[in-house]
This record gives sequence, structure tokens and C-alpha cells, in this order.
Amino acid sequence: MAAVYLAAGLEAAFRRIQRERMAGQPFINPGLTVEAVGFRPWDRSCLRVLVTPWSMNLMLLPVEGEQWADRRPGEQGLVRFPSGTHEFILGEEAGIGRYRMCSLFSPVLEFPHQAVAVATARAALEQLLAPPAESRQGRPRPAPGGAPRAAPFRVSRREFLRAALK
Repeated sequence: MAAVYLAAGLEAAFRRIQRERMAGQPFINPGLTVEAVGFRPWDRSCLRVLVTPWSMNLMLLPVEGEQWADRRPGEQGLVRFPSGTHEFILGEEAGIGRYRMCSLFSPVLEFPHQAVAVATARAALEQLLAPPAESRQGRPRPAPGGAPRAAPFRVSRREFLRAALK
């Protein structure tokens, strides 16, 4: 029940932002709407991807009272996930209170419609929570036939998510 409440509050707050602060902006994608995608409990928080007509962000919302009271809005911090560590910015908005967000796409003009944006959001959430390709000792896992795999390389979130859509 709390997850549904958090999604509804998050969507309502960002729909208000769309009406009041984003109306008429040139970077708005008219094919997208505000939607909270997926739900995963994470470190006493609710993890979602928020799709809006201007951005797509990972969102952490506290579920156990006020969190991050010792930090100021705009402050950056690292959050560890199975796939790696990502930088989040603390925000605060009427109707939802404090939240932490990590930008995946901004702007979101490359998405032709909501279904593609939502599919990308779901894929991003799954990849975020997937363990890395390397073993815990930091050595590449052997490929079939015993040959070692090539060392992993870094790609940007945007490049990664574009590849997931192909």
C-alpha cells in the first residue's frame, strides 16, 4: 500500500511541476507523460524510475519517516547498487518531501512515445539491480571453453540504455 501511495504522490507532484514550471519549455517531449515505473525496496527507501516529458530519473523516496534530514537539497551523495555506485542529488518538493534522484536522460526528446520510455525505464531498473559481469574478486569470469572474457569497459548511461532498446 505504501508503494502505491508513494507512486501516486510522486506522479501528482511532478504533474504539478509540469503544469506550473515546465509549461512551454522547448525541451518538453509532448509524446510523454509523468509516470512512476517499477518499484523496488532499497535501503529503507522506495526505488523507482520517474518518466516525465523533460527527463527520466532514478528516484529514491524514504518509506520510514523523514530521511536525509542531515543533508541539504542539492547535495550529492553516492548510492551503491549491485551494478555499481551511482551519484544521486537530494531534492525536496511539496507533496512528497525529500527524495534522491539520479538522471538517466535529460532531455528525453529521443523517445517517440510513452511505451518506449517506460520500456527503457524498466530495463534501466533491472540493469541497476543486476550484479556486475565480474566476479567479486574483480577477475573476469571465464567464457565458455575456458578462455577469459575481455575486461569490461565503461559506457555512459545513455549509451547503455540506447543499446538495450536495439
